Amino acid sequence: MTMLRYLSQPWPWYIAGPAITAVMLALLYSGKTFGFSSNLRTICSIAGAGKKVPFFQFDYKKQYWNLLFLLGAIIGGFISQQWLTPPGQLQLSAGAIRDLQALGIPFDGQLLPEQLFGTQALLSVRGWIMLAGGGFLVGFGSRYAGGCTSGHAITGLSMLQWPSLIAVTGFFIGGLIMTYLFFPLIF
Repeated sequence: MTMLRYLSQPWPWYIAGPAITAVMLALLYSGKTFGFSSNLRTICSIAGAGKKVPFFQFDYKKQYWNLLFLLGAIIGGFISQQWLTPPGQLQLSAGAIRDLQALGIPFDGQLLPEQLFGTQALLSVRGWIMLAGGGFLVGFGSRYAGGCTSGHAITGLSMLQWPSLIAVTGFFIGGLIMTYLFFPLIF
């Protein structure tokens, strides 16, 4: 039980950072790059999209390892939610709760606020527009930027790629614009 209690706590930077570094070194050593958006291309290629769109014509069999990584992330998220989430309410500072309330999100003590992720919110027209619109923007953005946030921020920056530095800077600027300009208009 002690191990489960340890795993259910956030890992300190001096453990998580070197763990990410070890994964990156292993990937670089094996000639692979990390990024989740490439999984969508692989899945579409496996499904036959390469017959109609040249972008999906590539040797997807070399990307099976990344699909296993995706599957592991899904399984890991499920395990974390089911067995490693500490009981009780999420502990946030008073300042963070005030910031959420200023954005129109009442803090309900949960990691995923009911107002945004509850069944009623997801089954509403506004919820579907948000899901479809957000999905389109993320998909378009990751394709336009040549990769997703994890691919650029972890792999690209560790390989000292100038385009990744520009992309990551754009991600942060876009996040600030969304949070402080558009998010208050939506909610």
